[in-house]
Amino acid sequence: MMMGDAMDLDDEPVVVPISRAAKGKGKGIPVADASGKVGDTLPWVEKYRPSRLDELISHTDIISTITRFIDEGRLPHLLFYGPPGTGKTSTILACARKLYGSRYKSMALELNASDERGIDVVREQIKNFASTKQIFSSGFKLIILDEADAMTQVAQNALRRVIEKYTRNVRFCIICNYVSKIIPALQSRCTRFRFAPLKEDQIRTRLDHVIENEGLAITEDGAQALLKLSQGDMRRALNILQATHAAFDPVTEQAVYLCTGSPLPSDISQIAQWLFNEDFASAYTNIQSLRVQHGLALTDIVTEIHETVTVMEMHPAVKIMLFDRLADIEYNLSTGCTEKAQLGALVGGFRIACDLAEKLSASK
Repeated sequence: MMMGDAMDLDDEPVVVPISRAAKGKGKGIPVADASGKVGDTLPWVEKYRPSRLDELISHTDIISTITRFIDEGRLPHLLFYGPPGTGKTSTILACARKLYGSRYKSMALELNASDERGIDVVREQIKNFASTKQIFSSGFKLIILDEADAMTQVAQNALRRVIEKYTRNVRFCIICNYVSKIIPALQSRCTRFRFAPLKEDQIRTRLDHVIENEGLAITEDGAQALLKLSQGDMRRALNILQATHAAFDPVTEQAVYLCTGSPLPSDISQIAQWLFNEDFASAYTNIQSLRVQHGLALTDIVTEIHETVTVMEMHPAVKIMLFDRLADIEYNLSTGCTEKAQLGALVGGFRIACDLAEKLSASK
């Protein structure tokens, strides 16, 4: 085709390749067809990620403080920490859009430190981005280090000098789950914000928005099961909702628990009844049979039994002993002990607790 010739896009269909997911965050890029319409290929976590600060549903104090920093042009280095799925990454991406508008992709560098965590990244990518200045732009650029608690100690020590040297040109936002894994020298250079787990009403608001937009059929007990299993994690709630919708219609309580492999509340009630009322052999046999039949992990059973014991009324000495046994069993399971042996310890612990309760009751 000659240099001034116009290309007729109607001659043949436009082929748009499927892009690889963005490194570190799993962000797939929607695929457009010949008409230019974007296909619905994104996970709901990304599809419904807030793009503006006023769309965020929680942590209003943090949002208002950061908004004031941006409006006054005095944004410091930031350190966001807290459990997963609480809005840390969404908040800083919304800040980048507010700061730079449509230019945010060229003015912000996002790195996932769980993949890119060595000193070479600090020396090359981060230092090169921080040391250059946009020709026609004023102000500072933004570097986002996600999952920074996975960075090596050497890389973190190298990063503190980069932060000091290029403060005039760049601002850093360090995001992590465990702030104790960030060296004190980096913590002292940043303004820290803790993102607490989301409240159930906040998660429910966003879930209702997704359910309405997607036209899902969901029961009230299914919604309550989602809230319980999310444990304050919005990402987990949306992932469970999307997975359950793909496998079941409508989304019910049983469907949610089956899809996640978590024990049903009715199963936990039955197990608790066996633990407190049956002899050792019967309780062990019944629980093992139920566990195999429903494919339940003993770790999940121990977690749910702990919640059940927490709300039960019993002598403090008995409850303390049960908590101590449950903690030991959970630790043993995490270190690779066999589930059969730990199930025996669970049943035996409850039998000892019942004997202790009878002695305490008789001594009154």
